[in-house]
Amino acid sequence: MADATQPMFKRLALIGIGLIGSSISHAARRHGGLVGEITGSSATEKTRETALRLGLVDKAFATAAEAVEGADLVIVCTPVGVCGRIAEQIGPRLAAGAIVSDVGSVKSAIVADMAPHLPASVHFVPAHPIAGTEYSGPEAGFSSLFDGRWTILTPPEGAEGEATARLRAFWEGLGSRVEVMTPEHHDLVLAITSHLPHLIAYNIVNTAEHLKRVTDSEVIQFSAGGFRDFTRIAASDPTMWRDIFLNNKDAVLHMLGRFGEDLAVMEQAIRSGDGDTLFRLFAEARAVRRGIVEAGQDTAKPDFGRGPGTGAS
Repeated sequence: MADATQPMFKRLALIGIGLIGSSISHAARRHGGLVGEITGSSATEKTRETALRLGLVDKAFATAAEAVEGADLVIVCTPVGVCGRIAEQIGPRLAAGAIVSDVGSVKSAIVADMAPHLPASVHFVPAHPIAGTEYSGPEAGFSSLFDGRWTILTPPEGAEGEATARLRAFWEGLGSRVEVMTPEHHDLVLAITSHLPHLIAYNIVNTAEHLKRVTDSEVIQFSAGGFRDFTRIAASDPTMWRDIFLNNKDAVLHMLGRFGEDLAVMEQAIRSGDGDTLFRLFAEARAVRRGIVEAGQDTAKPDFGRGPGTGAS
């Protein structure tokens, strides 16, 4: 861990300054000993101006290649689908010994897309902070986003252990709990814990929208907690989630098949009036919820910890 006089990383380059990138900046500034200078890149002039105005970055650049000059830690915070192109752009400008990482929700595709463009002189350690909100942009970030949340590191085979340890310490400094696993295992785990729930949310909200016998005003007026929570999830960035599903296709389709089989069991129980089966399945699911609360991943407060008119974190 860095001491009071020497930051852990002299220069952090954030490629993309949206919710995650801006939150990394806020959390790093809060810590004080993690980074010295922060640079950032965005192709959008307004985003660059906002990042400078908010103090998210010390310097803002229009290109990723400019932003990574002299950086000893580079974190790509763009949608998964463009990470390969970003790696190609920054590869020739990366400093020897730099750690290159990302924040994508898919890891096997990230390794396949980015690794070929990165020089052997840098350390590539992909990462996924499991934290976020339905909001986006540089003004959406906040310093406590990662507090108590998991960040998964997925170093490719042959990655240097010291680089992984330094990145672990960095994310712990941002407030995260850190786990290390293979890219392939990460994608399978996230397919069921994150990707499939988002797919279901997008689908059920669209089903309600297209159900002509129920008007739009009725859907909005009589939204109970369950449907309202689906709409919150479905409000997530469509570009990001399009790229996630296209880049984690095999794991998502596998989990979608399992989900369909389990849904068919419930459908048959309802059709046949099998209350015992329904009760057993609901009780098992309820136990999972208790486990999530006991693990500190959510609160047991009513309404998922939200009061009227508030959003989820």
